Order: sequence, then structure tokens, then C-alpha cells
Amino acid sequence: MKPHVRPQNPCFSSGPCAKRPGWTLKALDGALLGRSHRAKPGRAKIDEVVERSRALLGIPRDYRVAIVPASDTGAIEMAMWSLLGARGVDVLAWESFGEGWATDVSKQLKLADLRLMRAEYGALPDLAQVAADRDVVFTWNGTTSGVCVANGDWIKDDRQGLTLCDATSAAFAMELPWPKLDVVTWSWQKALGGEAAHGMLVLSPRAVARLESHTPPWPLPKIFRLTSKGKFNEGIFKGETINTPSLLAVEDAIDGLRWAESIGGRPALIARAKANLAAIAAWVERTPWIEFLARDPATRSWTSVCLKLVDDWFQRLPVEAQRAAVKRLEALVDAEGAGFDIAGHRDAPPGLRIWCGSTVERGDVEALLPWLDWAYGEVRRAAAA
Repeated sequence: MKPHVRPQNPCFSSGPCAKRPGWTLKALDGALLGRSHRAKPGRAKIDEVVERSRALLGIPRDYRVAIVPASDTGAIEMAMWSLLGARGVDVLAWESFGEGWATDVSKQLKLADLRLMRAEYGALPDLAQVAADRDVVFTWNGTTSGVCVANGDWIKDDRQGLTLCDATSAAFAMELPWPKLDVVTWSWQKALGGEAAHGMLVLSPRAVARLESHTPPWPLPKIFRLTSKGKFNEGIFKGETINTPSLLAVEDAIDGLRWAESIGGRPALIARAKANLAAIAAWVERTPWIEFLARDPATRSWTSVCLKLVDDWFQRLPVEAQRAAVKRLEALVDAEGAGFDIAGHRDAPPGLRIWCGSTVERGDVEALLPWLDWAYGEVRRAAAA
């Protein structure tokens, strides 16, 4: 039967993600519209984002933090183009974003000493194969596969290479072992439900030393340049952004950070996301037609939760028909206002993807799940008619 209870907030997109509970446009009333980001008040807003992010995430004081252009993509690209090439590099890929970074390193930077370590959707590469004397590029949480690394134990403390970590679906919702990480990137549009187009870049002292000792052989566009005349450009990490940020988006980021602090900081954010995963796990346990895409519960994401449809009827369909069936399911739920943007990523196996990050309420997740059962039943009945 069709359910009657709908989520109060039906937004389950994996980016841009749901705004924090209680958000309204009034949260942006303090935005410095029409002001320069270089004026003292504008700089203060930028510094507030950086320092509140540092405090919430527990970033060491000797790590540099900056706001950079072009979301997480811009941040990780900036790091790769500026830092890689001094050593051999291992690139780990187990979903579409990791594959994107692998393509950039192999086909754009064209590094000769490159090892690509891949795994299919639902699994991780063999992390034990990552060499301590090589740089490594990886995503902490595979946004399109729902598979994350369980911890940083596989990263050597005495490593000679740098670790470049795309943490955009992990920051603020998963613990990041900062001493193990030399570059960390994320975007505002993920775990705190901020607006898109801006990224965050964190560099360890080891990464800063690499910037000053290594000059890449390829040209760098202005928005990628982290050095000036061979020296590390400290200004970028002290509020002097490379290009003009949106002070409206900056205000929204501040609002999200303040909300996170008000509910108990990083531990509370992590607990909220894990509670959302627990709600889905209980449903999966009692639902015969659905399973997690992640094979190992230890590497199962609690932000971008990816699910596969496993009953015999669905499995017998050709892949394109499977995708069409998922789209019909998504459209039914959308039309009822019960859940938006729940289909899996276009590069992933046909299935569902439900954002369960910290801004999502467990009650909304629980209200969504009966609608998935109903919609799946409707799709099956229509196919049998």
C-alpha cells in the first residue's frame, strides 16, 4: 500500500546535499553582498570559515588551510598538478571520482612512474600494495560506490611519499587521521549542506616542503599556482583567495559550521550520519530485494549509501532495462514528494544512492524507506502487466 508519511525534508541528493535542519534564507542575512572579499569584513568572513573548519575537523595548527576555486574538483586537481611528479605515484580507484583522478594523472600529467590500483564497485583495491616511498592519490569515501577506507592504518608513519586524499564525502562525517594525510580536499556542498563552487585545500608541512623543492615540468594555470617565485604562497592560506569567492556562499558555509558546533561538533556530526546508516541497514536486513553495494560492512559508507537491487526479476533484466527500472522507481518517489535524487550515479551499477550525511534527519530516512518498497512494487507490477 502507498505510505502516508513523507519525509519533512525529501532531499537525499549526494551533492548538493540537504541543508542543515531548520535552514532558511534568513541564515544568509549577514552576507556581505556588494563588498570586496579583500576588505577587512570580507577577509574576516573568509578567515572564519577557515578557522571554524580547522577547529571542527581537528586540523593541526601547522597544517595550512585555504578556500580555493572549483569545488573539491578544483582543490584535488590543484594539488595533483602542483605536487606530483617528484616521485612515483600510486592512484587508487574504486568508483568514478577515483577513476577521474586516475585519468588526469595518466592521460593529462602523463607520469611515467605510475601504478593504477583499481577495484570494481563494491570493493577496495589491496591497500597493502601502496608503497611508502611513492605518492598516493585516493578518495577516502567513494561517493558513487558507497565504499570507504576503514581507517588510515595502511598509510605508513615513516612514509617518504605524500598522501593526497579527496575527502569530500568524508570530511565532517568521518574521522580523518591528520598525521597520515598530507593533502586533504573537500567541498562545501557535501556534509554540511553548503553551496557549490568552492573547495577547501589542506596541506601538511611535508606538502609545503614539496611545493618549495619541486617545480612541475608542465605549465600551471593561475588558479592552480600555490607558489610565487619558487616560494610557498602563504597569502592563499591567510584569506587571500586566488580568485573572487561568493560571499553569499561564504555566509552559508559559516552558518553550516556554526550549526555543527551548536549540536556538539564533529562527534555529533558523525553520530548523526551513522544513525542514518543504521536505519537503512535495518531496512536492508528485512527487505529481500535490496542489498548494500559495499561488500564488506567495515568499508560501508555512512554518507553516500549505495544499494543494489538483487531479486531475480531485476537481475534478469539487461543493464539498460535495469537503469530504466531504477529511473521509474525514482520518478514515482519524486512525484509523491517523498524523496528526490535517489538513483545511483550514472557510472555505477544500476541501483539507489541515498545521502545520509550529517544534515539529514534519521526520521526522514525512516520515512523514505516505505516509499521505496511501494515504488519498487509498482515498477514490478507495471512490468508484469
